[in-house]
Amino acid sequence: MSNESAATATTPLPSTGPAADGEPPAIGLGAGLPPADAQAKAEGVFPYACDLWAEGLLWAALLRSPHAHARIVSIDTSAAREMPGVRAVITHEDVPGVATHGRGTADRPVFASEVVRHHGEPIAAVAADHPDTARMATAAIVVEYELLDAVTDPEQAFEAEPLHPDGNLIRHIPLRHGDPAAVESAAVVVEGLYRIGRQDPAPIGAEAGLAAPRPDGGVELYIASTDPHADRDRAAACYGLEPERVKVVVTGVPGATGDREDPSFQLPLGLLALRTGCPVKLTATREESFLGHAHRHPTLLRYRHHADAEGRLVNVEAQILLDAGAYADTSSDALAAAVAFACGPYAVPHASIEGWAVRTNNPPSGHVRGEGAMQVCAAYEAQMDKLARRLDLDPAEVRARNIMSTGDVLPTGQTVTCPAPVAELLTAVREAPLPPLPKDSPEDEWLLPGGPEGAGEPGAVRRGVGYGIGMVHMLGAEGTDEVSTATVRVHDGAATVICAAVETGQGFATLARQIVQETLGIDEVQVAPVDTDQPPAGPGCRGRHTWVSGGAVKRAADMVRTQLLQPLAHKFGMSTELLQITDGKITSYDGVLSTTVTEAMDGKELWATAQCRPHPTEPLDATGQGDAFVGLAFCAIRAVVDVDTELGSVRVVELSVAQDVGRVLNPARIRARIEAGVTQGVGAALTENLRAPRGLLRHPDLTGYALPTALDAPDIRIVKLVEERDVVAPFGAKAVSAVPVVATPAAIASAVRAATGRPVNRLPIRPQAAVVAPQRG
Repeated sequence: MSNESAATATTPLPSTGPAADGEPPAIGLGAGLPPADAQAKAEGVFPYACDLWAEGLLWAALLRSPHAHARIVSIDTSAAREMPGVRAVITHEDVPGVATHGRGTADRPVFASEVVRHHGEPIAAVAADHPDTARMATAAIVVEYELLDAVTDPEQAFEAEPLHPDGNLIRHIPLRHGDPAAVESAAVVVEGLYRIGRQDPAPIGAEAGLAAPRPDGGVELYIASTDPHADRDRAAACYGLEPERVKVVVTGVPGATGDREDPSFQLPLGLLALRTGCPVKLTATREESFLGHAHRHPTLLRYRHHADAEGRLVNVEAQILLDAGAYADTSSDALAAAVAFACGPYAVPHASIEGWAVRTNNPPSGHVRGEGAMQVCAAYEAQMDKLARRLDLDPAEVRARNIMSTGDVLPTGQTVTCPAPVAELLTAVREAPLPPLPKDSPEDEWLLPGGPEGAGEPGAVRRGVGYGIGMVHMLGAEGTDEVSTATVRVHDGAATVICAAVETGQGFATLARQIVQETLGIDEVQVAPVDTDQPPAGPGCRGRHTWVSGGAVKRAADMVRTQLLQPLAHKFGMSTELLQITDGKITSYDGVLSTTVTEAMDGKELWATAQCRPHPTEPLDATGQGDAFVGLAFCAIRAVVDVDTELGSVRVVELSVAQDVGRVLNPARIRARIEAGVTQGVGAALTENLRAPRGLLRHPDLTGYALPTALDAPDIRIVKLVEERDVVAPFGAKAVSAVPVVATPAAIASAVRAATGRPVNRLPIRPQAAVVAPQRG
């Protein structure tokens, strides 16, 4: 972050709504509490999975395929088994239970048996008494391959030989909204072909885990899971054990912007522990991390927008093709989001959207922030820019004339019942002051694209302003049973929250503390470590834990509050509704009663368990219609860029953000989440593209894969947070992390188009796309 942006981190956030006036509280909801683990992480003493140790520990290593597509002729493990220090070597023959797994569809083998379908697919695993021995043993395993033609173009997947017994097509959604043939009133048509690259979640912390056998023949997995109960169930099925005999203990999670851990190393860990009877640890290298975990879906999009002479949309036609890689994973969910949001936060009377997700021999794709929504946002916002240019209108004005609001109908037929202040968001970023132009001075050479060493002629630099408006859905969709359970215990003036919602950096542990502090007036609140002995809380994505797990904590705390206040209310002959808890004191409305929470507890232990389950959704039908989403969140971003039109280098000068947050629960955390999401979007727009020519990952490391650093992050100005509470959500709050990721790449591409006049149809933006040919005299 720039110094200026960092310096404003403690200033009040600009917002509208019930909480916009007055100072934030010191504790409870609305307070800017820091994370409880912030100091330990800053000092480097926070325990992550790679720090784990156990007596008699063995080390694991995986043998992965060097090919994208090949038939396995034979596997010879004899040399590896005979090496001194090697305790076990396992392949597909050693999986006692179900040999396949998967987050959405169980189509991915634990170990490849007959065919490898992507570069890096696991073939064998080794446990040894030293990590170097384990790695040398994997190198000693001899695998004979028969190379097969790799299908790496998703368009070829429709005609290619099936790569999987289930075929190459994972899902097809043919959405029809209104009358797709209605184009009579259209005065202008714009078309575009767009390509979105493969972004990696790139967790900075090493992926690691430890498995330990149990006396009952089961196993415990110590991993940085973001969905421990689902991971436990997959592991139990693989090991041929009852779920009760497999326990997942969540270690410290070093951040997660997608599915944090790769099951392809979780599952072999437990198999090795069960085989050897010893604890086994594996720490993935950066290359293994890139090879194993899922990436954002590379996407091909074709669009045609029909509009009237005033720029109002009449009809939208689109074809969306998601490259799922070798296995299905969560591609069905990503496709549903892409198709549903293909028209963006705009009112469109008629639409025809075709969406496909297909298998290829490319690296696997899966859940990454804003999956599906980010790809289509880049395309529909490019179409809005084309429409504005064709009609000679301001790009922001074209967006304003088509903006969605509460009560409008999505192309899926679902009515938008939640707050949708999209027009207010666009107005906020549109009216925000623009940054000054750089001065012609040596000091401002740093502000040129490429910096003083890489900049071309200052006269070749052009400034552009562009807009991106994104939307995402919250929680699971299409009939997903969203539920979470929480327990609140109070004893000796302190409270403990027990909930299997994993703290991944999104702030749930802090939120749980704030809820209990506000409800019970207790300052000292601890959140218990997470394991699968607790009831399930579901995955940590799409704002789930704020809504569902936070709702469960709130209900449990309310039940404890009732237990605490009922004896006092009965004693004084009044309703508990007439009592309030503030700053650790219980008082009545008339001042007759005044006591402390500690005195009211009188040494008792109070506890309650509660669940939160949002209203149900339904799958999309054969024409893409259905109430598939619980709620929606929106964000508008204005990007200001400087482009060197000779070299094609781009510098993002400023990103102004206005976001629909429902309610600010923690000002410090919400700023951090928005800035993190915006920065991830900058990477998707300019630098991050995990290339895989012929299906083979090129440069799977943080040298070849260019993540944006603090020096790359632009000034991020949060100009407005709209606090219009969603009445069906606990606290009225919305998810905040994903939607800035969705809108940022579209806004930056829009600004580059404005600066250069070039179409910019590909993300990340390549230098040649920003080069402007010199005018000839």
